[in-house]
Amino acid sequence: MKKKYCIITNKKPAIELYVAGSFLERLRGLLGTKTLKAYTGLLLADCNAVHMFFMRYALDIVYVDADYRIVKIVSDLHPWQISGCCKAKHTIELPAGTVKTLEWRINQNLAIR
Repeated sequence: MKKKYCIITNKKPAIELYVAGSFLERLRGLLGTKTLKAYTGLLLADCNAVHMFFMRYALDIVYVDADYRIVKIVSDLHPWQISGCCKAKHTIELPAGTVKTLEWRINQNLAIR
């Protein structure tokens, strides 16, 4: 996960976004981590479903289309749960509560730089 981007939002601060682009990076995801720092996320490129097997903490899951328009939000997804979205091209994993704090909504476009 070498690539790093920023999600620029109308709320500060911006989200520091790491990219899991390969199959193995997406498979591993955040497994083995104890926490995810505030305002940090993981973009699972070309992925429209996630599992929380063996995770230690809850996440907010944001599904976006190819233009990074939010098509589905799952807040506070807990360990041992799964989620997916057929309309999504990519998935963003964030610390639980981030979506509410930043007031993200369905159909909102995210500016990723």
